[in-house]
Amino acid sequence: MSTPTDNLTRRRLLMALPLAGAGVAGFAFWKMLSGMEHGSFNPHDINAPVLDRPVPDFPLTPLPPTEGFTAQDLQRTSKPVLVNFFASWCIPCLAEMPTLMTLQGKLDIWGIAYKDKPENTASFLRHSGNPFTRLGDDHTGRAGMEWGISGVPETFLVGPGGVIRWHTATPLTEETINRVLLPLAHRLQTP
Repeated sequence: MSTPTDNLTRRRLLMALPLAGAGVAGFAFWKMLSGMEHGSFNPHDINAPVLDRPVPDFPLTPLPPTEGFTAQDLQRTSKPVLVNFFASWCIPCLAEMPTLMTLQGKLDIWGIAYKDKPENTASFLRHSGNPFTRLGDDHTGRAGMEWGISGVPETFLVGPGGVIRWHTATPLTEETINRVLLPLAHRLQTP
């Protein structure tokens, strides 16, 4: 049988638990903000588990009018290929399309339509332009899981032999293309 003192102690403990949880969460938030202030935390820097590894094996259905592709196609390539996950329902993907279009002729771009209907993908590419030389359909999201994406758009630079050399989880910008992506692609292309 519990005494009134036991009940009072239990109530105090139950009242203290949310305060302790809030304190821990506050400390974690403070550490994150402190890291951002000192440049050691970048919220856009997603650690892709596939970086500097061969492309994962992934299932894709080809999307006409382009040829589809597989992991083996990327492993057989002798030059860098940009792989872009996108979707017709993704507003940042729409904003990124003009930037991707500027890469035509400079870099092969292979697209993966992520969790999208083929007819919506076709309409999206008719409206915004199609920078992709090859296009695959990941309607189940399985390929995205294999690549370790957290959303769309996400872009990977695959080097010769099918090794992932660069990744971003944000829409591409002209600055990123000119300062990071094209110089890296050039270094990967040079024997």
